[in-house]
Amino acid sequence: MARDSQAALVALNRFGFGARGGASGDLINASSDPRGFVKAELARASGVLLEAPGLQSTQQLGQAVFAYQDQVKQAREAAKAAAPADMPAPTEQKPALRRNLSLNAAATEVAGQMAETKPADSPAKAETMQQGSTPPSAKPAPQPLNVIQKTFRAEALARLQRATLAECGFTERLVVFWSNHFCISASKGELARIWAGAFEREAIRPHVLGRFADMLRAVEQHPAMLFFLDNQQSLGPDSRAGQNRKRGLNENLAREIMELHTLGVGGGYTQDDVTSLARIITGWTFAGRQGQLGPPGSFVFNANAHQPGPQMLLGKTYEPAGLAQGEAALADIARHPSTANFIATKFVGHFVADDPPPALVARLRDVFVRTDGDLKALATTLVDSDEAWKAPLTKMRSPYDFLVASGRLLARVPEDPGAYLNSLNLLGQPLWSPAGPNGFPDTSAAWAAPEGIKLRLDIAAQLGARLGNNIDPLDLLEFAAADAASIETRRTVERAESRQQALALLLMSPEMQRR
Repeated sequence: MARDSQAALVALNRFGFGARGGASGDLINASSDPRGFVKAELARASGVLLEAPGLQSTQQLGQAVFAYQDQVKQAREAAKAAAPADMPAPTEQKPALRRNLSLNAAATEVAGQMAETKPADSPAKAETMQQGSTPPSAKPAPQPLNVIQKTFRAEALARLQRATLAECGFTERLVVFWSNHFCISASKGELARIWAGAFEREAIRPHVLGRFADMLRAVEQHPAMLFFLDNQQSLGPDSRAGQNRKRGLNENLAREIMELHTLGVGGGYTQDDVTSLARIITGWTFAGRQGQLGPPGSFVFNANAHQPGPQMLLGKTYEPAGLAQGEAALADIARHPSTANFIATKFVGHFVADDPPPALVARLRDVFVRTDGDLKALATTLVDSDEAWKAPLTKMRSPYDFLVASGRLLARVPEDPGAYLNSLNLLGQPLWSPAGPNGFPDTSAAWAAPEGIKLRLDIAAQLGARLGNNIDPLDLLEFAAADAASIETRRTVERAESRQQALALLLMSPEMQRR
């Protein structure tokens, strides 16, 4: 066995998604040079980008969803016109906007709304069926997935396949971290749902190893974020549009930029700063279905909605310059000392420990400031730190991390995202659908609750029952941890009553649950 399997376990579990099964040799490769194994992915910047057949741009998807909505509207009108006069028109029930629900409640709600959480032969959603067209006694034929569902599933599959096949998975872990930091929620509506994957591909991935300021601008100008936090509804009170309409300023995006994306709570801003930033970014919107401001689904600056005049933000005056006024404000916020501290603390908290080592946080904060927010330098400094290798593997894997790690160890490259999406809903982490703009929690306590552990055990048992006959769990343990596995884990797997039970116990072991 190679010389440092414990460090290899840290390399694969703390920074990646765990070792792959089969003939990958990940643990052996990592054990020869653990830090070099992790950092090797940082040298392949193009490897962060994700391209797959059929994946479209946000603009293309915006046009597709507008066309789909028009088709649905026409079908409803036709069905209404063809219905008998005495038949009441069907009423559409829209789900209430979900804000700050518990994890279990959120999972339950999403499971009830998402088509991919249903069996393949379940009836299609109401909007894809003509009311009254099927006799009560007849079983409706399976309906094809609409463009929104197809897109979501295709984006999910591409992401899952990339995570499963990656050698270490460090850059994919960085994508997941930043995507959750700058989160949107696919449950916001059809546009958010069809754009969720494109948002990550376009606004997050190109900048994961680039500059924080560039990622910040890409995120805040992306139609998915503007839609999620309602900035397309925000009008400057003194703008031409604001004077002609009853709508006014919407502070949602400005508040989350400061509280969640950059400065953090206690970062030195006031309510007046939030209002000023909201005014500065009025006019940041996306072109609608009519395409009056630009190609439907594309980011545009609407000067008629922009609040005119200079604005004071964090003690600095920003002169009126249209779109450039907001871009200048974002660039300064990205370089603010509070932003450096907030990002460094959250970064260490994600990868190392829920209680981040202060010295490591300070080191990363200094790197962030010195390099003007170079995220590759931030990640490299983390991997080069002794603290990241000496801290015990105590953080609980999120449901997404656990499912991907299991698939990697079992050498199962997903061909359909359904099983993963179902399990993520069940475990309280529906893909790209957090309950609020603060994203999914990132602490062990959030994912180690008894109910959540029981659900993981159920999934592990199902995998064991389905695959256990053809797999030797002891061989898998060698792939996962080799001699870094604890005596307790090895004995537990050896003493199992069957291979199926042994596989389930292995998947629930600390070597598979902790990072």
